[in-house]
Amino acid sequence: MQHLELARTVHAKLLEKKRKLAVAESCTGGLLMATLTEVAGASEYFLGGVVAYSNELKQQVLHVMPKTLELYGAVSAETVIEMAHGLFSVTTANVAISVSGIFGPTGGTKDKPVGTVWMAIGEKGKKMESRLIPLDEGLLRSQYREKVITYLLEALWNL
Repeated sequence: MQHLELARTVHAKLLEKKRKLAVAESCTGGLLMATLTEVAGASEYFLGGVVAYSNELKQQVLHVMPKTLELYGAVSAETVIEMAHGLFSVTTANVAISVSGIFGPTGGTKDKPVGTVWMAIGEKGKKMESRLIPLDEGLLRSQYREKVITYLLEALWNL
């Protein structure tokens, strides 16, 4: 797995800082969680996560407000922030990370083309940070997934 070394460094840092992590994934379909748990001992910091691919699950499990989805869509800063905050309400995590995007080849729009991916990361009780992940256009789904996982692991490392 190409991300294993980066996952190991994230593992060490989260343990060192005594952090507990929860993850909410949409477009990556659980790949971040799978990557993190490739490292033996991940259970020392990783509580678990949710693959909320549908808006229904985002609302029911992660407490994303229907109005947020209506106004901004599932792929937005507002939605990933609510997804991450939702993790704090359903877990004892003190760090949360969430991601939602469009990998295509269909589903993109003029305002949100294929390759649009938002993520949020933050610590409980502090301001949640959201970012539009910079991606090249025209990649395959698998290439988008790999690039996003690298970006998310780096975000965890830099938290």
